[in-house]
Amino acid sequence: MNHAQQIVQKLWNYCNVLRDDGLSYGDYVEQLTFLLFLKMADERTQPPFNKPSSIPDRFSWQQLLKKDGDALEVQYRRTLEGLGKEPGMLGIIFRKAQNKIQDPANLRRLIVDLIDRESWLTLDADVKGDAYEGLLQKNAEDVKGGAGQYFTPRPLIQAIVDCVRPGPAETICDPACGTGGFLLAAYDFISRSHKLNPDQKRHLKHKALRGWEIVDATARLCVMNLYLHGIDPDDSPIRVTDSLRSDGGERFSMVLTNPPFGKKSSVAVINEEGDAETQEQVIVRDDFWASTKNKQLNFLQHVKTQLQINGRAAIVVPDNVLFEGGAGETIRRKLLHECEVHTLLRLPTGIFYAQGVKANVLFFDRKPASETPWTKQLWIYDLRTNMNFTLKTNPLKRGDLDEFVACFRPDNRHERKSTWSEKRKPDGRWRGFSYDELVKRDKANLDIFWLRDESLEDSQNLPEPGVIAAEIVEDLQAALDQFSEITADLGQVKTPTAG
Repeated sequence: MNHAQQIVQKLWNYCNVLRDDGLSYGDYVEQLTFLLFLKMADERTQPPFNKPSSIPDRFSWQQLLKKDGDALEVQYRRTLEGLGKEPGMLGIIFRKAQNKIQDPANLRRLIVDLIDRESWLTLDADVKGDAYEGLLQKNAEDVKGGAGQYFTPRPLIQAIVDCVRPGPAETICDPACGTGGFLLAAYDFISRSHKLNPDQKRHLKHKALRGWEIVDATARLCVMNLYLHGIDPDDSPIRVTDSLRSDGGERFSMVLTNPPFGKKSSVAVINEEGDAETQEQVIVRDDFWASTKNKQLNFLQHVKTQLQINGRAAIVVPDNVLFEGGAGETIRRKLLHECEVHTLLRLPTGIFYAQGVKANVLFFDRKPASETPWTKQLWIYDLRTNMNFTLKTNPLKRGDLDEFVACFRPDNRHERKSTWSEKRKPDGRWRGFSYDELVKRDKANLDIFWLRDESLEDSQNLPEPGVIAAEIVEDLQAALDQFSEITADLGQVKTPTAG
């Protein structure tokens, strides 16, 4: 077990103690975030660093160490409230922060026995970062907490970044950044693949990365994740807001994102009876090709807007984005014409912590205005048909995507070669489709597959019972989500107010 794994295990074992105090996994990681930041800020003021602290003295780590019992609980609560009003990264990390540890004795043990005994700044950034990533992954595995929707499988992120290859002069954006997986992978790729000069290092640290996250708790985890990996800019690269609300005006070299699962945008309002109702929002923006309630279609349009001319994008989208009619068809036809849509990766089921989603990764480049369509050929890699993954027994590994990355040809994607042919290679997973073929399909449907599904034709090749059960659960969850949307549309679901 390496040092990062040892730290994760040590931190996570203490979570079991605090769960008896009523803390969820998410609550625990959040409290660790607050305390780790305060401890590291304190370490910066000590030799050999001797730097001025960004934390006001009355809210410092040393003040917490001095207290015990109820006085510690009061000091901790005041610290969280006070730092939440500070600007920059402090304000993002401590925004709306609350103490969830009810027993002062447990809080004291966490501060003194667990966090204060480790010298965090002397740890390599990879160790600190890997330890925190380990905690985030464990949190994502807590299905009941729903944290999995903010956690994209890291092997998938790594493969996507290996395909698009961000460079040291580029700016990278994620408009739905979750815990920061895409931003960190881009940062690591640039740091690892290039010998950076001082100007490039400053750019990478202060200007290269930008993210938006609508949920306060997730945004703080993201900022802390970046911080522990050595990304410590003057101002927070993460903004806490709904990125779909408007075009912020900024344009980026690259957009990498996995927008939140869920099909529709909605807002809670109080009706005349005092009950909470969910009202759907149709996003209307001048820069969008079509107005729709579909959140994923809106994110696809938003990503196009955020790109510079010749900027590159990779976005995770559910199947409905590929085949839905109405606004979906309009958006697909516009995207194929105005952008170069060059690659589609059909993802297998069983790789996301949020169940019930069949997803894909769509790669495209934004192009200048043109009378002729920019898309010439869409290459599709089918990693779904006859592939069986589960989160526990057979999780997705980076090696499972090696063939896709090789087929993608990151060095020169204009020299791609099909691995499929009707007679000689019917099992080939990589195949190209021309623009004319795509637009002639009903509704410009991009949900294209050609491989024979062995499980449907040969009972001897059925997957393991656990895999079949997991797929049934995913299909049922997807159906339930659709029925919930239909019920909500009909106005039959109302949430009564408390009391």
